[in-house]
Amino acid sequence: MKAIESGRIRSCVANVGLVVLAVLAVAGDAAAGGLVPRSLGPTTSTVVTIEKSYAAGTIVIVSANRTLDLVISEGRAIRYKIGVGRDGFRWSGTVKVGRKAEWPEWRPPAEMKARAGGLPDLVPAGPLNPLGARGIYLFKGGNDTLYRIHGTNEQSTVGGFASSGCFRMSNADVIDLYERVKVGSTVVVK
Repeated sequence: MKAIESGRIRSCVANVGLVVLAVLAVAGDAAAGGLVPRSLGPTTSTVVTIEKSYAAGTIVIVSANRTLDLVISEGRAIRYKIGVGRDGFRWSGTVKVGRKAEWPEWRPPAEMKARAGGLPDLVPAGPLNPLGARGIYLFKGGNDTLYRIHGTNEQSTVGGFASSGCFRMSNADVIDLYERVKVGSTVVVK
């Protein structure tokens, strides 16, 4: 886990500074203005055969393929399409699901705020939050890595290399994964 072990912890949501500020500026008029997302996005899950043996409940992320597999039994997994870190923000290693949150709030870390000036200290929970409908928090050695598996309202970033190291899913997919995964589950990132 190169980025985590070297101490260069990076956050997940990239290039959202201006978008977040613009959204926050009009949040009070969001419903009237049509800015509240009307769709949770597509469901991309499919059951696949996997070669390597992992325990049921393990999440296996292959960044190069932009896929997330939730192992459901010996040699079988539910595969989802995901967005991953852009160049310089991808990482690998083994972590655990440390906690889960529905409609999580977002606190941009200092490193991200330094890269994208003007980010707020807090984006409240809700449908306009860049972490989307669910957040699955990744921990290493009992410590929050600041990386997440989360939903997104920017569906065009799912399947691409767009984040600062987090893993983006459609809101529909992250809700499905959230219901299936348990705190303490192993997450293998390749």
